[in-house]
Amino acid sequence: MSEHSAPTPITAGIVVIGDEILSGRTRDTNSGTIAAYLTSVGIDLREVRVVPDDQDMIVEAVNTLRSRYTYVFTTGGIGPTHDDITADAVGAAFGVPVDHDPRAVEILRSHYARPEDLTDARLRMARIPAGADLIANPLTKAPGFRIGNVFVMAGVPKIMEVMLDGIGPQLATGAVIHSVTVDCPFGEGVIGTALGAVAAAHPLVTIGSYPMFDGRRFATKLVVRSRDPEALAEAEAAVRAMVDAVAAASAAAPADAGSGRDSY
Repeated sequence: MSEHSAPTPITAGIVVIGDEILSGRTRDTNSGTIAAYLTSVGIDLREVRVVPDDQDMIVEAVNTLRSRYTYVFTTGGIGPTHDDITADAVGAAFGVPVDHDPRAVEILRSHYARPEDLTDARLRMARIPAGADLIANPLTKAPGFRIGNVFVMAGVPKIMEVMLDGIGPQLATGAVIHSVTVDCPFGEGVIGTALGAVAAAHPLVTIGSYPMFDGRRFATKLVVRSRDPEALAEAEAAVRAMVDAVAAASAAAPADAGSGRDSY
């Protein structure tokens, strides 16, 4: 086992904002996109919250997560309608005023060819908390913003994705987590105790257990993850040895004892 300790991780939380998410009308895909991106650059996503278009709940979520993690990413609630209240909520969370930002106003003014097209509703998208930096939006121009360690992005997935691409260079990144998958032909109830012992013996890795059922038998995907390649290799070997030992014990069991493959 590698003797050096694990590095201090860079962490993140996500706040998904919108009544439409909680009602089931719109399916959230943004949190999965952000999670995959963060994993690819070595940032540990620790928590995802989904909150309604309610200022107090947004403030509470943002303040809790920004004090707990290195970064917070929010999606949703920065559009042109009355229920787009994320800018006001984030301003309240930081205790700063929110007003039309001259930079954002100019971006929108340049985007709309006719002055009359820049309506009061569209100008709402230029309301930014004082002291925030803008996040570029190459698709529809209305910007997101960053204040402190909080990145506020659009809820529309394609727009959120280009904003995320833009803020990537601003993020401190960590060592990437590597993973291997071991296919186990037994259910979790069969391997649970032995797997727990393997996990306890390899503290520099995490081992996830994901059950499957094909209609007849249970099986398990065992996913071993670590930033330490040596620790990962040792834990993988231990997991494979454990599966082999369970298989050998199953083969040696009396015929009427069952193999455990048809039970959870």
